[in-house]
Amino acid sequence: MRDCTPARVAIVATHPIQYQIPWFQGLSERPELDLKVFFGLLPDATQQGVGFGVGFHWDIPLLDGYRWELLANVSKAPSLGAFGGCDTPAIGRVLRRWAPDVVILTGWHSRMLMQAWWACRWLGIPLVVRGDSNNLAWRPWWKRLLHRQLLSQVNGVLAVGQANRDFYLESGVSPKRIDAAPHFVDNQRFTAAAVELERYRAELRRDWGIPVDATCFLFSGKLIPKKHPLDLLRALGLANRLGARARAHVLVAGAGELMEPARALAADERLPVTFAGFLNQTELARAYVAADCLVLPSDCGETWGLVVNEAMACARPAIVSDQVGCGPDLIVAGATGATFPTGDVAALADRLCEFAGDGERLRAMGVEARQLVLAGYSVERAVGGTLAAVNKVLGRSR
Repeated sequence: MRDCTPARVAIVATHPIQYQIPWFQGLSERPELDLKVFFGLLPDATQQGVGFGVGFHWDIPLLDGYRWELLANVSKAPSLGAFGGCDTPAIGRVLRRWAPDVVILTGWHSRMLMQAWWACRWLGIPLVVRGDSNNLAWRPWWKRLLHRQLLSQVNGVLAVGQANRDFYLESGVSPKRIDAAPHFVDNQRFTAAAVELERYRAELRRDWGIPVDATCFLFSGKLIPKKHPLDLLRALGLANRLGARARAHVLVAGAGELMEPARALAADERLPVTFAGFLNQTELARAYVAADCLVLPSDCGETWGLVVNEAMACARPAIVSDQVGCGPDLIVAGATGATFPTGDVAALADRLCEFAGDGERLRAMGVEARQLVLAGYSVERAVGGTLAAVNKVLGRSR
């Protein structure tokens, strides 16, 4: 194939994910590529709302700016959470008909993705993987062996961060087959929204009942067990009992199965907590601007934590557990945030006490955090890394 011919690239994804859309759009704008994205499901409001406890559609366009095709999903129970929720046995025929030069898979957590994996092997199509797995989670020997065998079959991988890269290296992938395509959010949209909303910060805080003199810590996301939202509330109570330099307040932006236990805990212990409920994409910046610092207490099930990118794009630092996947990349202790041992409520309370009342420090950390994500965790870098991987697999020079 001559270098002047656009490389035909297929991306296989279970469904449109708000964080991936700028990547699809950015790749589609590159003249070196002829891109098409294949989905197994366009979720309805109920399917999209699994984990949040409320049905919704994202309020930003998910299908604009790139070519896509919906494959026939034969699953008896189409869903986003189950391995078999996207079952597309025709994907082999579709790929053979479209004849891509390279296929990029967004992981291996779905039957659809594994069907595409084996179809590429059968058709002899070079395969690149961009998944979330990292080396922060313990795995039994048989699972490590399975990953090693699977990843020995791919032509390239796109690392979303340091812990993800380390996972690939520990799974036997040669460094020469790894390119960086870091996790990112729509930095421009979040930054612009935050800058515009700063003038209304006092009003936003008043509307959510956040005291003027309080340091507000934000929890943003699904209220589900792996994110440990109750740990933050328990740490809040402990921090205020320990006498934080200024009152600490928690703003919870989200919904999910732990909402009622969270409300009950806040009521029983009379904690200063505001429950904002589910906020859609265009509403999230309001919560980041109202808050002073994000807290993500998740366990290793949080393979990255893109809410940290969102907060930092809005110039807010973050406190995360030491099992959150983005920690090695985005948390520079004392500069962009802090970490604590997963599940250690007392240690988290210490972090809240350390930051509470020090608004000047938090603002300075927020500026550094924004600079970090704008410089290194952007759609431009993800697109550039993807192009590098495609060119490498096809033996092209850039």
